[in-house]
Amino acid sequence: MKTLVYSFAAVLVLGAALSPHHAAAQGGEIVVKNVLEMRAKDLLAIAVRHIEEHGEAGAEDFARQSAFVDRDLYAYAVRTDGRFLVSGGASAALVGDNVLDYRDSEGKAFFREMIDIARRDGEGAVEYRWFNPADSRGEPKVTFFRKVGEVIVAVGYYPPRATSIQARALLEEAVKALDKDRQAGLRRFQDLNDSFIRNDLYVFVVELGSGRFLAHGATPSLVGTNAFTLKDPRGRLIVREMADVGLREGKGELDYLWRNPMTLKFESKHTFFRIVDGLLVGVGSYNR
Repeated sequence: MKTLVYSFAAVLVLGAALSPHHAAAQGGEIVVKNVLEMRAKDLLAIAVRHIEEHGEAGAEDFARQSAFVDRDLYAYAVRTDGRFLVSGGASAALVGDNVLDYRDSEGKAFFREMIDIARRDGEGAVEYRWFNPADSRGEPKVTFFRKVGEVIVAVGYYPPRATSIQARALLEEAVKALDKDRQAGLRRFQDLNDSFIRNDLYVFVVELGSGRFLAHGATPSLVGTNAFTLKDPRGRLIVREMADVGLREGKGELDYLWRNPMTLKFESKHTFFRIVDGLLVGVGSYNR
């Protein structure tokens, strides 16, 4: 068997890359759809049409034609029996191998999962850890795929993640926006087309006197609810902790678990926060 190692009154800015985004309300929450995801799906559609028109033999074009490569994104193909056919990117080293038992750095047999889903549903998505050549790290990757005959066409991307520097910078922007016009600032923090929502980076606001959320860029259904009763998956009253530290020292930092709007998974997060005129202002980024 082979193993691959390619590997949060309070305002909180929790949260990503600075590229544009799209978002949609779903179940009371905001599901942020980033540009990379849309590019990946568009490229997948192009590659799928090509296989529909030219059959399995057309997959060889994925490695020869620029139409199947979009900067850091590329199409690849795997047969339903596990044989890796072709790739327009770094995974070209797998061509000819049977990848059913290949595993990522956490031991996940993601190719087998992809094939099983494709056989059952015809299309889907799989998450795993893969080597990101942009920073030479094993990072979470999301791959979309579709079955055409016995060929599974796939395109993957690395979900964008904010750095602590970007989170701290957005905190300063949020504080300035509130200082200039509190109500306008709160509205901006909820505006999906505003720069205060950037993939997994967003702003949320809590009033210290009442403990109410005044804004939340990722989960607007929290607005008006009591933030001090909010717990992370480990049971910590995270906003209460921030408020206690902030009232005592004026600012602070906190690590906790929180749902990443890009991956929809609970991940380790580091948030910076400040007290500003009865508001707790914070900024967070997900730890790599």
